[in-house]
Amino acid sequence: MKKSNRRDALKKMVLGSVAIGSASMLSSYSDREKKDNFRLKGNINHSVCQWTYNFLSLEELCIIAKKIGFNAIDLIAPKDWPILQKNGIHCSMCYTSGKNSLYDGFSEKKFHDQLIRDYLDVIPLMKQAGYKNLICFSGSRRGMDDETGWKNCEEGLKKILPTAEKNGVTLIMELLNSKIDHKDYMCDKTAWGVELAKRIGSPNFKLLYDIYHMQIDEGDVIRTIRENHEYIAHFHTGGVPGRHIIDETQELYYPAIMKAILETGYKGYVAQEFVPEGKTNEEKIAQLKKAVKICDV
Repeated sequence: MKKSNRRDALKKMVLGSVAIGSASMLSSYSDREKKDNFRLKGNINHSVCQWTYNFLSLEELCIIAKKIGFNAIDLIAPKDWPILQKNGIHCSMCYTSGKNSLYDGFSEKKFHDQLIRDYLDVIPLMKQAGYKNLICFSGSRRGMDDETGWKNCEEGLKKILPTAEKNGVTLIMELLNSKIDHKDYMCDKTAWGVELAKRIGSPNFKLLYDIYHMQIDEGDVIRTIRENHEYIAHFHTGGVPGRHIIDETQELYYPAIMKAILETGYKGYVAQEFVPEGKTNEEKIAQLKKAVKICDV
């Protein structure tokens, strides 16, 4: 057999095996679902961050989300929007088509030109697709003081916000911990992000309050949410310690957090961003459903 034909044959065999395995997994999950009468209450808009379930194809994750009962996935770039649209799934938080670096962000002017191009390119595409939320990052400190960081972020973001406002898009800066996961990240406290939002003064700039990250860097989650909810437009979950499933093995009690979020009048999305554990993909998928149940107050 010619080498090229052999490669093609092997490729088809591998792809066929993957397809059969995925179909079997989804079929097994579907059979279990038929025995479960769980229905979402409709008070929380649920989502999941794609990167935490990247052992599935995006299409498979779309199918799983719909079977659980929600219809949104976080952190998807424009190239993959057609897959969501094909499956009737909303993009609850968009990436640009560019680098999307957590560390080379708006806190440093040398990154502004490229960032501004990336954001101005994607915002009109979001309007066409009907998407509203676009993530952004402060970037690292690299020895910078707070005041310089605020001024630089404000300067860069204000060059994008008129286009965002015109197209009904909200730029949402994520709060990330700098203690464990993202050393030297600048927007690592709620107060820092709120001060930036006040300086910018636009309803189209808000914060992504990542519950996992903020528990690590500042704690006092429920009170912080209640006092700053007007500046928060999105939430991510995750168990502490370890970013595991948000159940009784972790130190945060998510039903109380979700009730506090609802009490503020919040109508946006809560996206699961824990890293699932388990020996099989079926076990990991079951954890997503369990987490959604925990948050469905």
